[in-house]
Amino acid sequence: MSGAPVPPDEAARLLDLAQYHILDTAREEVFDRITRLAARLLRVPVAVVNFVDVDRQWGKAMVGLDDTEAPREYSFCAWAILQDTPFVVPDATADPRFTDNPMVTGEPHIHMYAAAPLVTPRGHRIGTLCITDDQPHPLDEEDLRALQDLAATAISELELRSHVQRLQQQVGAQAEREADLQRNLAHAQTLEAVHELMDLPLSPEDSAHQAAGLIGQAIHADWTGLVIFENGKPHIQRVYGEADLHPLLFELANHLNLSDRSVTHTLKDLKAPFYLDVYREHPEARPAFIEAGLQAAAWIPLGTWQGKTFLMLTLRADQERELPWRGSDRTLLEAAGRSVRAALYERARMEASLESAREDALTSVLNRRAFDEDLEQCQSLGEAFTLALMDLDGFKGLNDTEGHAQGDKVLQLFAGALKAELQGQGKVYRLGGDEFVLLLPGAWAAEDVDEMVDVAVPAAQQACVSRIGASVGVAKAGEAGTCMELIKLADARMYEVKRRRKALRTERKV
Repeated sequence: MSGAPVPPDEAARLLDLAQYHILDTAREEVFDRITRLAARLLRVPVAVVNFVDVDRQWGKAMVGLDDTEAPREYSFCAWAILQDTPFVVPDATADPRFTDNPMVTGEPHIHMYAAAPLVTPRGHRIGTLCITDDQPHPLDEEDLRALQDLAATAISELELRSHVQRLQQQVGAQAEREADLQRNLAHAQTLEAVHELMDLPLSPEDSAHQAAGLIGQAIHADWTGLVIFENGKPHIQRVYGEADLHPLLFELANHLNLSDRSVTHTLKDLKAPFYLDVYREHPEARPAFIEAGLQAAAWIPLGTWQGKTFLMLTLRADQERELPWRGSDRTLLEAAGRSVRAALYERARMEASLESAREDALTSVLNRRAFDEDLEQCQSLGEAFTLALMDLDGFKGLNDTEGHAQGDKVLQLFAGALKAELQGQGKVYRLGGDEFVLLLPGAWAAEDVDEMVDVAVPAAQQACVSRIGASVGVAKAGEAGTCMELIKLADARMYEVKRRRKALRTERKV
């Protein structure tokens, strides 16, 4: 199964969706009525008004289901928004795009799916009115026209809802509307730039830092910073500050980093944007910042990466502005925040997948692929390192007499004991069979390596009756010109150890 491709107008489409502020809102009767009509007219058990977000589908109204939120890669609707005409899947179980989709193989079971895209007045397809059935359900042209009519009704209601919200927020002046249109165009370009930024080979921290800078400048914030929570404590970096800003606000990051309590300190678990239109009214507001002219602030969650949680903090210090955070500002902040979070999540998923590909399935230490990559990197850096190649003596006889299952337990115990002995000072790899290798930073004496192995062997011995041992060959960076030559050197030394041990055993028997 592969998810739907991303539409070419994705950035503008997401911005159009964001300006309705419809995502994650409560059920509304006007939209429920549309799904009830769709289910009744088209004689189906399930009808849904779905919106396609950056990384998920989310249902505003539905009949026959309690919830339709799902990853975008599983979404039928993500395919439906690729065209203006109705999208019909007569038999999902036979369609190669959906045969292994959890919505087809599990519950709810989709056999037939049909959807009409929700097309905004700006021409962007932000979601669908879709219907499904768990059995064959042919649709004729009249059925599809009815589905399109109801989808158009949903867009009309959405436009009306958005218009009412704008009126409630007293954004009605023609000059402001024209300015807002210009801002929307600029914000769409900013969001596109954020998307492109997320594709660059930057660290997550650098990506979030650069994104915060782009967004802060686009909304003309007086100060923008990146907040990084680690172990519950925030560290703030200034990304941008107006040159004429009060010195206390310009150096706000330093003051917050030295503080144990502030509004920011209370937001370590923030999941949704938090707007503070009147800063002085918050119980944790700092009197000194109020005196310096801080009027409003906004915190936007940007996602979590390897135990670090990222927020964007942006400030207003303009006392003349009646609306510190315009609707267009919030739209860009929220859409960009979701894009950054989705990019960090996808990066984490890909890295986890790559890391899994480097792990030995039996012993959970690193595998041959990881060893080849890491050894090449060590060699290219030109730093001192030690390579210790080893295999288990007597392992073949153990497998023959006690079975492979017992042999697997021995390998697991040996690998685990080696890893524990290293205490993070190096890496353990299983090359295959009973052959292992250590990559150790710096120059290690063969005796020190032997001591670790001498601890690991008795740990593995607990899983078997047969006597086992380990032969080790050690080689250091600089003793050979290439990676392959270094491995061969360690291998030769390992077999020399084996030869000497075998000769000693023979001598003792004689």
